[in-house]
Amino acid sequence: MMQLGFVSAILPNESLEQLFATAVSIGYKYIEVMCWPPSQAERRYAGVTHIDVLSLDNARVASIKNLVQSTGVQISGLGYYPNCLSPDLGEAERSVEHLMQVIQAAPKLGLTQVNTFIGRDFTKGVDDNWNRLLTTWKPIVGLAEKCNVRIGIENCPMLFGDDEWPGGKNIATSPAIWRRLFRDLGSPNLGLNYDPSHMVFQCMDYLNPMREFIDRIFHIHAKDVRIDRHKLNDVGVFAHPKLYHTPKLPGLGEINWGQFFSVLGDAGYQGPVCVEVEDRIYEGTVAERVESLAQSYRYLSQFVGT
Repeated sequence: MMQLGFVSAILPNESLEQLFATAVSIGYKYIEVMCWPPSQAERRYAGVTHIDVLSLDNARVASIKNLVQSTGVQISGLGYYPNCLSPDLGEAERSVEHLMQVIQAAPKLGLTQVNTFIGRDFTKGVDDNWNRLLTTWKPIVGLAEKCNVRIGIENCPMLFGDDEWPGGKNIATSPAIWRRLFRDLGSPNLGLNYDPSHMVFQCMDYLNPMREFIDRIFHIHAKDVRIDRHKLNDVGVFAHPKLYHTPKLPGLGEINWGQFFSVLGDAGYQGPVCVEVEDRIYEGTVAERVESLAQSYRYLSQFVGT
């Protein structure tokens, strides 16, 4: 049965214990826990460290497992979303190194899921990224196989403003590219952390990928998006998406969540569905952030078993 969770990045300054208490108070069964290197904030929602994999000793492992057992809230996966193909080679190297540390941390906690981005040199096209992508990612997926960890690649283009133009910082944005990734990397441990909102502003069908790629959908993000047509009509589709694209809580945007869960369930998905809050209206205070999670839970629980 699908059950609801949330992505911990929306509560960056709360302790892991506070996150679990919030989940219990609302009714969530899962948390995707952010594992960035401490004090590495590259962008909004980045640099959040609720589990520091660099200091994950036996005592900390035991305390986390006890927290899971005592609350009944599960960790859906460890999250770290850098750019492993950055044109800044130092940034790319650090990102790959830490991602491998996150992968190795997962089995210590009894987990089999890590979520991330493929990355991209945003100054180059897809084909010009490809050889480097394969060279970078074959050792990563090899380590994941060795650790019995599945890697869920979020399909966010990371293409919203000037610093990500023109190509975006995550290459895994479309079914055509997913097919190529899965074929060329050839690992059953590589799949998707699927977020339907990222299909919407690309004018793509967000339902059919769940039918075609169900065997590769390892994790789900629940985020909505509003397309402001009056702004789009003013600037056009070649403008930066942030000029006409606004992330929203589930139910406040373009996605038909009844259809989404109907197709997802029929396709056979039985994993966690984690709310990812990026709605600025709810970011003023910790209380507002918690309310955004509660509001999302109330809305989505009409479609998902709780």
